[in-house]
Amino acid sequence: MLEISTAVWVLTVGVIVGLLALDLSLAAARPHAVGFREAAAWSLYYIAVAIVFGLVFAAWAGGEYGAQYFAGYVVEKSLSVDNLFVFAVIMTTFAVPEEHQHKVLTFGIIVALIMRAVFIAIGAALLSLFSFMFLVFGLLLLWTAVQLFRHRNEDPEVQDNGIVRLARRTLPLTDEYVGGKLLTRLDGRVVATPLLLVLLAIGGTDLLFALDSIPAVFGVTQEPYLVFVANAFALLGLRALYFLVKGLLDRLVYLSTGLALILAFIGVKLVLHWGHTIDDRVPEVPTWLSLTVILVILLVATVASVIKVRRDPTARAHAGSLRQHEHEGEAAAGSSPRR
Repeated sequence: MLEISTAVWVLTVGVIVGLLALDLSLAAARPHAVGFREAAAWSLYYIAVAIVFGLVFAAWAGGEYGAQYFAGYVVEKSLSVDNLFVFAVIMTTFAVPEEHQHKVLTFGIIVALIMRAVFIAIGAALLSLFSFMFLVFGLLLLWTAVQLFRHRNEDPEVQDNGIVRLARRTLPLTDEYVGGKLLTRLDGRVVATPLLLVLLAIGGTDLLFALDSIPAVFGVTQEPYLVFVANAFALLGLRALYFLVKGLLDRLVYLSTGLALILAFIGVKLVLHWGHTIDDRVPEVPTWLSLTVILVILLVATVASVIKVRRDPTARAHAGSLRQHEHEGEAAAGSSPRR
């Protein structure tokens, strides 16, 4: 069991909050369309920070814990790319001006970190109290993997988000964006702008992703500290990564398939771990094998996507969905069954 002192926790949270404050201040100080060079520089910076942390942590806590951190980081980084797909869908659906996308993404990262911190605390408490929660988490990931694979060629319906629908019914809204404001005055009354709807959609999306990503990272490490830092460092670079790869997202046609395989693998790993707590003869998947399998799946999915797009330039990637859309289900019911 990894023993992390209160001082280390405070220092870690302080560093992460400082990096977030820097990100938010840059977004607020100079709203602008982020270019490729700026996005590349910030992406490399955050990846370098995550790697340096991992190396220092491994030297301090040992190679096994260092490997668990890097495995968790890779899992969360790969899942965060799927976040980017959904963010891109939201930005397109609500036609968010480029100069405000920086602010929206930073808000999304802050909300995601808060939600993940809450779910990490709940998940760690459940796993420490009830060993069968490993089975529950494993089955949840297997279900998610199957649903994601089944609907890998779909995008989530942002307008069907329950939070967005509730806001549309209850809040007076303007038709146009008003600078970077969430609320403004119109005809003497306070009304919400479309930017508020965007933030609500982002927040609802973050909640759904937290429900999947936390069990996934607990599948490679059961240490709450490592789960938290893996999530934090993966999310910190999400804003810059979005602007870096948003033009390439639709080319990763097999990413959803790769993520479904990763979630299924981790789900099996968690089920085996639960079985091992009951009977020592049930094998466990070592950390080095988990990291290897995850990296190989991501590499194969990326290379296969590149080959597919070269052969078929019209092929486009989708974020994937955990459920079939109602209108598509109705259309399918009137035609031949899906294969």
